[in-house]
Amino acid sequence: MPIVRTLTLLALAAVPTAMAQPLGMATSDPVAAGDRPARGSSMSAVQSRYGEPANRHATVGNPPITRWDYPQFSVYFEHDRVLHAVLVKAAPAG
Repeated sequence: MPIVRTLTLLALAAVPTAMAQPLGMATSDPVAAGDRPARGSSMSAVQSRYGEPANRHATVGNPPITRWDYPQFSVYFEHDRVLHAVLVKAAPAG
């Protein structure tokens, strides 16, 4: 049994500490914390929580897909429900 215990301790020691959330990273800005609309949320719920989008794109296709752009993310809807919310990639400094 001592070998199993030693191997277990070695395996646990090898787990990256980066998996833990750093202290002091809490923020009151929900978007900065990675908060985006959840899949299945309604358009009205998204607008209520995040406000008016910066840009609303015309609905296209069948089923109808609509995109709303916010400064930090874009939200894709099918009918009036969130399909995906993706972060906007920052422009490279230069």
